Amino acid sequence: MIVKMMKYDIVLLSAEYDRFIETLRETGMVDITSSGWEPSDNDRQLLSEIDGRSKALAALSSLAASKGYSPSGRKADEGKAYETYVAVQAGIAQVKSDMSRYGKVVDEWGPWGDFSVSDMAKLSDAGVHLRYFVTQKSTYDKNAEEWGGRYNIALISEEDSQARFVVIDDGLSEVSVDAQELKAPSMSVADARSGIEKCEKRLRELDGEMAACADSREEIARELSALKMKMQNVRIESTAGSAADGMLMVMEGWVEESNCDRMDAVLNAYPNVVYIKSKPTPEDDTPVKLKNNRFARVFELIGSLYALPKYGTLDLTPFFAPFYMLFFAICLNDAGYGLILLLAGLLLLKKGGEKLRRAAWLTVICGGATALFGFYSNAFFGLSISSVPMFKGFHFLNFQQDFFSMSLVLGIVQIMLGMLINICMTTRLFGFRYALGSLGWFLLILSCCLASGLSMLNGAWVIPGFTMGSPAFLAVAGLSLVLMLFFNSPGKNIFANFGSGLWNTYNNITGLLSDVLSYIRLFAIGLSGGVLALVFNSLAIGITGLDGDLSASPWWAIVLQVVGASVILLIGHGINLFMSTISSLVHPMRLTFVEFYKNAGFEMGTRAFEPLRNDDK
Repeated sequence: MIVKMMKYDIVLLSAEYDRFIETLRETGMVDITSSGWEPSDNDRQLLSEIDGRSKALAALSSLAASKGYSPSGRKADEGKAYETYVAVQAGIAQVKSDMSRYGKVVDEWGPWGDFSVSDMAKLSDAGVHLRYFVTQKSTYDKNAEEWGGRYNIALISEEDSQARFVVIDDGLSEVSVDAQELKAPSMSVADARSGIEKCEKRLRELDGEMAACADSREEIARELSALKMKMQNVRIESTAGSAADGMLMVMEGWVEESNCDRMDAVLNAYPNVVYIKSKPTPEDDTPVKLKNNRFARVFELIGSLYALPKYGTLDLTPFFAPFYMLFFAICLNDAGYGLILLLAGLLLLKKGGEKLRRAAWLTVICGGATALFGFYSNAFFGLSISSVPMFKGFHFLNFQQDFFSMSLVLGIVQIMLGMLINICMTTRLFGFRYALGSLGWFLLILSCCLASGLSMLNGAWVIPGFTMGSPAFLAVAGLSLVLMLFFNSPGKNIFANFGSGLWNTYNNITGLLSDVLSYIRLFAIGLSGGVLALVFNSLAIGITGLDGDLSASPWWAIVLQVVGASVILLIGHGINLFMSTISSLVHPMRLTFVEFYKNAGFEMGTRAFEPLRNDDK
């Protein structure tokens, strides 16, 4: 659900501004409106400093968490941790660039042997010029005699099927040979290798300095927190209005309705502050905060990837959460894969951090649902659970045969839930008469599903007296058509309603058809993952020969076959698990944000509730 907010229009003396903002930070309850802010050049510089420290802190935290990292035992100079990090990072980039340059010299000129660049320069000053060529060995062997008759040629080496040779001339003549000429080296191979050694030594030194920066990341975190607070103050001050020739400051704040009494006490106790408290209006840019039960709260992570709902509408998280969990399980559709995700989620729960814990719980819930659905659909790493004797009498779902129609049923159910939510919200916000057109569509789809859809799924599922062509069905269908065609635009004349209704009928029929068909992806993705699991199992057994007669094979050969099959299974199922998990995350998300949100009339919010607070406390 969306937490109810209260709006505060606050007026105070400009001289009290800084102290007042600090008081609000101490309470941690107030979101000050700062929309419409245009950053100045100084503000952009401040944003750049915040961005730099954020990236530095993320990089150093990742370094500290990496395997093989050991603390340096020292820290960067006090107050210079970030500057040291920037310098070390630039130094590492330069050293790696130098190493790459030296490496190219070694790779290109190593086969030419050891040479002295200074000696070659002396020869050039004396009028003896060396020109360097490389070609295929077969080409050189074929033309060596002819080229030798025209030029002074010296073969240097023949490696990697390439011939390297030099032509000695006065530097003025043209050399015409079927070979690629290289630019004279500016550095010897020995000097390049020495340069690489120096770079490697310097890189180790810089790694030590980077470790010292990682051990000083608390200082960078404090600087980042201070800069964020400074930026927050800049935004508030820039967007707050002024009055009485700058003597007064006027600002707009938002507080959770449940905290109003505490906020009133703070403002009443603060001298020289006047405030007006009021409820939000549709014209206000009201910040949004969600509050759900433990299950739905986990799926706020999914909803936030799209947008928060607009204040005054409905939070759809509790409604799409069960569907998302089920859709994920259907797409992954393997009990073995589900157990792996469940275990991974449980391990992540120990890592700490609110966002990471929420992602871990999402993994646990979706992994557990996948394990249950995978068991029901008779799949465990591509193997049939029904082949185990203890499960012989269990009725499993035939996914390939039965789930195509079931995926369409799930789509219709979720779409109709969205339509029902839209009807309820429209009624609450604008009145029941504005929901009559949508109600007509809902009744028509529901009656068609009950009269015809049930019998298509199972011949025994027939509602007596309510079938296609029955008086009850025709009455409901007629009422639905009247609502759809003549009550879709309250306040307009009958002809405008009829024309609008016909146009909406065309759009809704084509739109609903495509929406329902989109749910076939649940069947297709679940089936493809199961087929790939079967293929990898067959490959592992077939390639290693474990499906043949092993009675005549020595024990060590059987061990090698088992090891080979295990490697193929680990790689194959690892690839399938990764790809199927990505699909299981993305496609249910698409069904939620496109099909369900559209039919539920979702309206996007523009800002989240972010109260002022001291981050360092």
